Amino acid sequence: METKNLPKTPWVNSLTFKLTIIGIIALLLLIPLSMIKSVIAERESTSLEVENEISAQWGHAQVLAGPILNIPTKKSVVDKNGNLIVQKDWLHIMPYNLNISTKINPEIRYRGIYKTAVYTSISEITGQFKFDINPEEIVGTPDWSKAVVTFGVSDTRGIRGDIKIKWDNKSIEPESGMHTKAITKTGFSIKTPLTVYDLNKNIPFDIQLELSGSKTFTILPLGQDSKIDIASSWTNPSFSGNLLPLTRDVSENGFTAHWQLTHLNRNFPQYWQGARFDVWEHSLGVDLYLPVNHYQKAMRSAKYGILFIVLTLLVFLFIELIYNKNVHLFQYLLVGLALILFFSLLTALSEHTGFDIAYVIASTANISIISLFAYGLLQNLRLTSWVTGLLILMYSFLFVLLQLNDLAFLAGNIGLVIILSVIMKASLKLSRQLS
Repeated sequence: METKNLPKTPWVNSLTFKLTIIGIIALLLLIPLSMIKSVIAERESTSLEVENEISAQWGHAQVLAGPILNIPTKKSVVDKNGNLIVQKDWLHIMPYNLNISTKINPEIRYRGIYKTAVYTSISEITGQFKFDINPEEIVGTPDWSKAVVTFGVSDTRGIRGDIKIKWDNKSIEPESGMHTKAITKTGFSIKTPLTVYDLNKNIPFDIQLELSGSKTFTILPLGQDSKIDIASSWTNPSFSGNLLPLTRDVSENGFTAHWQLTHLNRNFPQYWQGARFDVWEHSLGVDLYLPVNHYQKAMRSAKYGILFIVLTLLVFLFIELIYNKNVHLFQYLLVGLALILFFSLLTALSEHTGFDIAYVIASTANISIISLFAYGLLQNLRLTSWVTGLLILMYSFLFVLLQLNDLAFLAGNIGLVIILSVIMKASLKLSRQLS
């Protein structure tokens, strides 16, 4: 009796071989995907460089610190060799009360396709100094006749026009530079000679200051009692610093914020000598937040690129094996390249249209290309619909993930569990089909 041998499936068409080659293709596609990530990082770096260039010309983020009353002190001591040495220092006095009211006028500055937020701020700083000082706590002899007020401005290039100053109801002209840099490094100074009579009263001050700056505006509340008000037409503020506003109101017309602080909210006294305390630990302010950083979102989306590639190639593999459709390995490579092209197109479009619109355009274009290719390859409308449905589901899922912040990691893991479950179920069907 003659035995007939059943034809064997060529090893090149086996499931193991296909999976191995597709895995190799997926790994090779990581190379262009990595190149696209590098391009995104480079474009983001260029954007930051342009922001810094604009800030350098317009004015960097501004920090206001002051006013601070500074009194030079002298103390004569004898060194170990018997020589008389005069030790000089500064006595720093903080305002008894401090009121700062600032209006921020923002605008968007462009250079090519890049943009950044800049502003012009108009501040009125009022309050008074009170000389409630214990002489026993002062080392040396203060020279009240050489008293000087310093006012810290982090970037003096942003000072616009004249600074209007009234000290004890008298107009005074400021001087450039700082007589003492123990607390603030840059800003302007005001010579305010004091007499014994002045020490027995409260001295009011009024400073009107206009500044240009970029993105962030910060104030150091140095008064024993400080009240700070900031208002702007910017609709996306991000309150920064160590102290959040007591009250805030954000609407489509802008925002207002109010801070009210006392000496109990800080870790430095009302007066001291030398550079003993760091007032910069206590700051408050606002960032002019640009709602969408499309480069960060494009980079986050590219991190899911390998997942897109693997899932889509697996779908084509299942279709090929279950429905006996022949898909060439080169065609797997073309589908993978089309998936990677999405992330490059998304980045390029987002620089002109914003991220959300760019995502819709890029994903629609990519789904259309792959779906038409799948129909030409499979010649089956039902199978093409499965491919299209999978792509729509994946791109929709990714878009939702990119909109989330705190829940993105949790949502991503839940999605991966569901995807793995679907693949496992499909593999069971495949194994029954092939057995």
